[in-house]
Amino acid sequence: MKPLQYQDDLDNAEFADLYQRHAPALLTHLRANVRSREDAEDLLLEVFMAALEKESLSTLSLEKQRAWLWRVARNKLVDHYRKHSRRQHVPLESVSETLYEDDELAPEWAMLRSEEHQDLRTAIEHLPPRCREVLLLRFVNDMRAPEIARLLGKREAAVRMLLSRTLNQLRQSFKKRQG
Repeated sequence: MKPLQYQDDLDNAEFADLYQRHAPALLTHLRANVRSREDAEDLLLEVFMAALEKESLSTLSLEKQRAWLWRVARNKLVDHYRKHSRRQHVPLESVSETLYEDDELAPEWAMLRSEEHQDLRTAIEHLPPRCREVLLLRFVNDMRAPEIARLLGKREAAVRMLLSRTLNQLRQSFKKRQG
């Protein structure tokens, strides 16, 4: 029988490996879905706290561990939206002044780009939640349709169709806002 301390060290190493493999992508996904980086980091912490509490997580395959973590992250986002649905947030990025040292990034060009980015963000925010989620999983987290399908519990063809329709809807919405 192995000493208890050895088992704890092994568990810590496994957990550290799990964190290093999945935290960057999860944080990117969470950051794309909440207004502040701090909220995203808090949600990531909640996801990995849940992982620490789930004793059977280490017995799952790597793919099932990943799917479980993503499912928990989605659930934490839903909880976050429910909790904060009535609070008004102003992102720090929108109120702080940005200074540019490069002359090519003159304030008027920066303002135009900022307006375009805001128009795009607004168009994305007006998408239905499922469409927005598929879009973010595909382009922010660089997941392929089979991975998204497994994560959402849908068929791959349905995910591809939803992604295609979402992109078309986003193009139309963005063109209306631009033109």
